[in-house]
Amino acid sequence: MKITFMGAAKTVTGSCYIIETENTRFAVDCGLHQGNAEIEKRNRGIAEYDPKNLDFILITHAHIDHTGLLPAAVRAGFKGPIYMTTPTRDLLDIMLLDSAYIQEMETEWANRKRLRKGMSPISPIYQQDDALKTVPLMRTVQYGASFDPSEDVTVNFKDAGHILGSAFIELWIKEGGETTKVVFSGDLGHKDQLIVRNPSIIEKADYLLMESTYGDRNHKDSSNSLNELAEAIKWSYERGGKVVIPAFAVERSQQLIYTLHLLYKDGKLPADMPVYLDSPLAIRATEIFRNHPEFFDLDTKELMHNGDDPLSLPNLKFTLTTEESQAINNTEGPAIIISASGMANAGRIKHHLRHNIWRKDSSVVFVGYQGVGTPGRKLVNGADSITIFGEKLAVEAKIFTINGFSGHAGQDEMIDWLKHFDSPAMKVILTHGEPKGQKVLAGLIKQELGYKVHIADYREELMLVPGGEMQPVVKGKPAKPEIDWDFLLKDSEKLFTEFRNRLDKVQAQSFLSQTELRDRLLEINRQVVELISEL
Repeated sequence: MKITFMGAAKTVTGSCYIIETENTRFAVDCGLHQGNAEIEKRNRGIAEYDPKNLDFILITHAHIDHTGLLPAAVRAGFKGPIYMTTPTRDLLDIMLLDSAYIQEMETEWANRKRLRKGMSPISPIYQQDDALKTVPLMRTVQYGASFDPSEDVTVNFKDAGHILGSAFIELWIKEGGETTKVVFSGDLGHKDQLIVRNPSIIEKADYLLMESTYGDRNHKDSSNSLNELAEAIKWSYERGGKVVIPAFAVERSQQLIYTLHLLYKDGKLPADMPVYLDSPLAIRATEIFRNHPEFFDLDTKELMHNGDDPLSLPNLKFTLTTEESQAINNTEGPAIIISASGMANAGRIKHHLRHNIWRKDSSVVFVGYQGVGTPGRKLVNGADSITIFGEKLAVEAKIFTINGFSGHAGQDEMIDWLKHFDSPAMKVILTHGEPKGQKVLAGLIKQELGYKVHIADYREELMLVPGGEMQPVVKGKPAKPEIDWDFLLKDSEKLFTEFRNRLDKVQAQSFLSQTELRDRLLEINRQVVELISEL
């Protein structure tokens, strides 16, 4: 059997693994690539997935970095079934349409800029019609109920404890009279999260493809998260400012409402402080959560049994329309704003940051992982300024980072989960992580558990041999060509030398023209300084 890593390889986005057996070709996840411009270029390479020749797709959970290219695959000719749990299916019913709308709006905005520059327009990655065509292909499965999507593949979904309906997937693949068991962890959940149950246990596998998002660190004690959030709220409330919380629409937003509900009951949420859930997707997702209490953990079920509603607050306000969202930033006084996206790289949150990031009375609270290249990552790393909608803004708001809300298992939790395996010959393949953390986790797994570990690369192809070693498949051009930094630096030096050689022509211009040239050169220098400071 061959596996190709089409995403989430040395990154935490774009999850997709294509598996080819003697008789079947299928994918596990089909996620949108999110991050910097280079990463997002991959979203336009759906033809490389060869969707027409995929027999079926298995989905671990609803997050867009695991599902967001499904409509693109359908647009490119995929017609097979897509298997997932019931909550995942209900969430994708709204999430894919929302994602398609964003693709259309961002393409329209980009094309206005391109046309002004005389450039040809581009098409969206997919449209709302493609999302609508994806929904009828979805098939729901239950945890623990094995099924055979093809004659040589058996599949079982088990609770991954990451978000509502999330799963890790067990595969039994029959080839040449032998059966190989491969497990895809999906995104493993952080223990004792609000709402969802802890990850299920598994004991046997020949190959384990495991996420490694927090491979080099652990989370803070989640019991402290309430106090940390209360501290951030108090900080801005006392100064009359806004608390802006970038949050993923699914799971994180609901957990935040739950947390604020607990703070309100404990007297730590000011009674006159409004809480805005400013995300149409998060609002609709909250209703889906309410419709699936059977997937909640015991603590949440007990609260509800006692007549409590952890997904409500006296001052909770839902803002569905654009006008309602805009009105938030025209209100005076303190407020809490929960808005998507969680990495501040799209959606309404960008508008709220634009209105508040430069205010000394405001705070920005990050409660989830911030991918490389995203505005959230830059703010968490201490950026002095940030550009939003083409405007460079000073960062004066107080930045809080609360790790206890993470939906991903920390390093110790991943090791503890691995300890339940009783498969000494199992090979571990690390995905969904950044190289630094993956190297740390790989070393720890080898040292403590003795498993052989491989870190997958983008578009790498591996042969998984029954009872044997992983064998790399070498063909074609490398998936990730090296960047010729020596050439780039020499070219930059050459350009500056050429400018110096033309200095006499610069000085021959009028004073006003020279000041314009000076300002443009100063801006280039400032950008170089920022680049160096980020290193």
